[in-house]
Amino acid sequence: MENRVTKLFNIKYPIIQGGMVWCSGWRLASAVSNNGGLGLLGAGSMHPEMLVEHIRKMKEATEKPWGINVPLLYPEIDRLMDIIIQEGVKIVFTSAGSPKKWTPLLKSHGITVVHVISSALFAKKCEEAGVDAVVAEGFEAGGHNGREETTTLTLIPNVVESCSLPVIAAGGISSGKSVVAAMTLGAEGVQIGTRFAVATESSAHPAFKQRVFDTEEGGTMLALKKLAPTRLIKNEFFNQVKALEDAGAETAQLTELLGKGRAKKGIFEGDMTEGELEIGQIASMLHKEETVSEIMEDIIADFNKTMSKLSDLKL
Repeated sequence: MENRVTKLFNIKYPIIQGGMVWCSGWRLASAVSNNGGLGLLGAGSMHPEMLVEHIRKMKEATEKPWGINVPLLYPEIDRLMDIIIQEGVKIVFTSAGSPKKWTPLLKSHGITVVHVISSALFAKKCEEAGVDAVVAEGFEAGGHNGREETTTLTLIPNVVESCSLPVIAAGGISSGKSVVAAMTLGAEGVQIGTRFAVATESSAHPAFKQRVFDTEEGGTMLALKKLAPTRLIKNEFFNQVKALEDAGAETAQLTELLGKGRAKKGIFEGDMTEGELEIGQIASMLHKEETVSEIMEDIIADFNKTMSKLSDLKL
C-alpha cells in the first residue's frame, strides 16, 4: 500500500505502534519497524540517560524507520528534545500538550513531527503549527485520553473533514477489520497500542499482560477526570479512585492518592492491586501473548480477507 502515511515515514504498512509508557522500549519498537510498521520508543517513562540508551540500541537493532513518542508535559522536556536532536532521531510523535512550541525547532532539524489529538479543533491547531500528520485518538484508547470522550468512529471523519493533514486513527484498533474500518472513515494509517503492549517484545510485566488477557468486556473505565482522563483496568487502585470521585473529591485528593510511580508499579513491576493499569477497551478481545511478527502477519491477513469480502457487498 502506498499513501501519504507510508510515504511520510517510508514504511511498508501504515501501521504505527503507540509509544506507550513502560511497554515501548527498543525491543518492541525495533520489532515493529523490522516487520514493516513504524516502531516508537515511549519516552514518557524514560529518564534522559535511559532514552539515550534505548535510542542507541534502536540504531543497532534496525535499519528501518522508527521514532519516539514524547509527552510535552514531560518534566525535563528541554533536555529530552536536545537528546532527540543530538542523536539524529528522524521522527517524533508529540502528545499531551500544544505542538506550537516544539514543532518549528524539530522541523528545522529535518525531523518529521506528528501530534496526537482528540478533537477536530486540535487537528486544525496542529495544521497551523506545521506538523506533518496527526494521530486522532478516540475514547476507546488506553492511558491518557481526551476530555471530549469522542469515540473513534465519530472522531476520524470529523478530523479528516477539518484538516488536510494525513490522519492516523487510534483507539480500539487491533485487527485487520478495524484497520479497514478506520481507512473507510478516511484515515490513511492506524496507531495500535493495546495489542502491542502485550506482545512478547513489550517490556510490560508478565502479570500485567495476563491481567489484560483476563479483562472482560467493560473491564476498563475512564478515571482521574479532574487530573487527566485515563482509561484503567478496574482493580483496587481504580476502586479507590472511583470512591473518591463519587464523593466529589478535589484535585488535591486525587493527586495525593495517585502519588508517583503508579503506572510503573502496575505495568512494569506487576502490582495488579495497587498499580495503575492503563489499557484500552480492546483488551477484552485479546487472549494470548504473540510476537510482533505474529501480530503483524495476522493484521495484514485479516485486512486483506476483510477487503475481499467487502468487494462483494452492495446496497
